[in-house]
Amino acid sequence: MSENPKTHQQSLKIPKSILIAAKITEAISPKLAMKFAAKLFTSPIKYKLPKREIGMDQNSLQQNVFIPNLGKEIVVYNYGASDKKILLVHGWSGRGTQLVKIADEMLKLGYSTVSFDAPAHGKSSGKTSNMTEFIAGILELEKKFGPFEFAIGHSLGGMSILNAIKRGLKVKKAVIIGSGDVVEDIMDDFIEKLGMNIAISKKMKASFEKKINEPMDNFSAYKAAKEVTIPVLVIHDKDDDDVPVKAAYHIQENLKQNELLITEGLGHRKILGDTKVIKKIVEFLN
Repeated sequence: MSENPKTHQQSLKIPKSILIAAKITEAISPKLAMKFAAKLFTSPIKYKLPKREIGMDQNSLQQNVFIPNLGKEIVVYNYGASDKKILLVHGWSGRGTQLVKIADEMLKLGYSTVSFDAPAHGKSSGKTSNMTEFIAGILELEKKFGPFEFAIGHSLGGMSILNAIKRGLKVKKAVIIGSGDVVEDIMDDFIEKLGMNIAISKKMKASFEKKINEPMDNFSAYKAAKEVTIPVLVIHDKDDDDVPVKAAYHIQENLKQNELLITEGLGHRKILGDTKVIKKIVEFLN
């Protein structure tokens, strides 16, 4: 289903201690190894707020919002004062201020933005999260702060937006940047990075499916794309080391109305602040 992850350079640097622990747990017990991998897979890393995001952090109205479906609170950022609102969704290990360059441009166009720190991300409490929690957050924010004109998401945020639209989120257009695609590919890639046997990925998938009572593939971006009827702009960089560019082409093939922008030399994160990328987003939304 997926190309060999080793054929493209990986940007995720896993500490040697974790790689050793992965090998030891696998040698002791496949079940223990699966639990170890699943914990890592659902535990985001919290990074220090970069200087470029301080302005948005200081100038947004922040509040804790309870998500009934999850029994968890998330921190929500209201940025700008317009009634015309755009939803922004960060990626894995990201924050509600991560799309600041895009948010600033939206303010200039007369929109305000609503974004959030997903559970266990940024200022939100907790230690673990997953895509179903991102989706639940999006749908609850629509109830509390919507309607939204548009939705813009990065990486897992892009996948979550497509899945939220499939589950009822109403927006006129959507933009997904560096979005992942096939859930199984993402899990296989993660297990290979840990140096574990691919069979652990299958066990982890089965464990998640038992918890959510639904096939993991239902959350793959290409599957959600088949049920999205609004125009979607798909943006991806050829040199993205976190998510291979083939994801963008596969998602695009399954969308009814789409535009595609493939960039070069920006990778997975620099793409969010690129002038040409932001110009294309503005043209698409207008």
